[in-house]
Amino acid sequence: MTEAGRGQGPVVVGTDGSETALRGVQWAARAAAIRRAPLQILHASGYPERYTGESMLPPESFKAELRRQRWDFLHAARQSAIDTVAAAGLPRLDVATVLDPEQPIPALVHASDAARLLVLGTSAHRSITGLIVGSTTIALVGHAHSPVVSVRGDVAESGEPDRRPVVVGVDGSPLSERALGCAFDEASFRGVALVAVHTWSDSDTSAFRDTYVDWEPLRDTEERRLAERLAGWRERYPDVPVERVLVKDKPRHELLEWSNRAQLVVVGSRGRGGFRGLLLGSTSHALIHNAGCPVLVARPEEA
Repeated sequence: MTEAGRGQGPVVVGTDGSETALRGVQWAARAAAIRRAPLQILHASGYPERYTGESMLPPESFKAELRRQRWDFLHAARQSAIDTVAAAGLPRLDVATVLDPEQPIPALVHASDAARLLVLGTSAHRSITGLIVGSTTIALVGHAHSPVVSVRGDVAESGEPDRRPVVVGVDGSPLSERALGCAFDEASFRGVALVAVHTWSDSDTSAFRDTYVDWEPLRDTEERRLAERLAGWRERYPDVPVERVLVKDKPRHELLEWSNRAQLVVVGSRGRGGFRGLLLGSTSHALIHNAGCPVLVARPEEA
């Protein structure tokens, strides 16, 4: 899927009928409406219509009850999406519902191939029950073909516009550039400021607390680099005010702190150090499990 093709695709959100998943549906509905994009609500049951071997066939009444329950999930989610958009005064939403007998992760990965965004409601607690949980989100961050949004933390639920900024983690890697593109898009769609957080150390700088280190020359260099990385994006998005933040600390510390003041945090799925870098490691798990707001994870182009 090319970026141009992806721009015409739907916002896809998974649901399992839980309250957590419903919050994801509501966030996805607003995200689709501000883009004037269609919304696709998907329920992947993991219960195939046919089983191998006649002895494993369930009663027809059992299958009928399962289908009814699944469609109830989808109808409730669709109505919630429509009500959410109406309450916010956003453009009318085109909503499609999909019932997929496939297991959740394969079904969502397949749906992400044509999606602008893949959205999942993530519980604030580390649960192992239900469809939309942290482990599912981590798996999709590693395999989805589109950006993945984990909806957790503080989500604006009133009809009033959310004026909090979008925050993006910048480390200079290629995926960091893709994260910047996603973040400028999100800030522009929402009409809010963008905070670009550049951490220029992966080490815990508290170890140097009692040692004199002249950080100023390095800070000046990193500030110039950050300004250069942002320059092209600022030209493309002149409507987006940008605040630059430089810190000499681990990225997860600063991004977690900012997540309590932001409406969305955007990061790349792998940073300068691969598994030790900005994401797909300690920072990814910290944000997906502990962020104070939704988290958008940009995916590699080759995904």
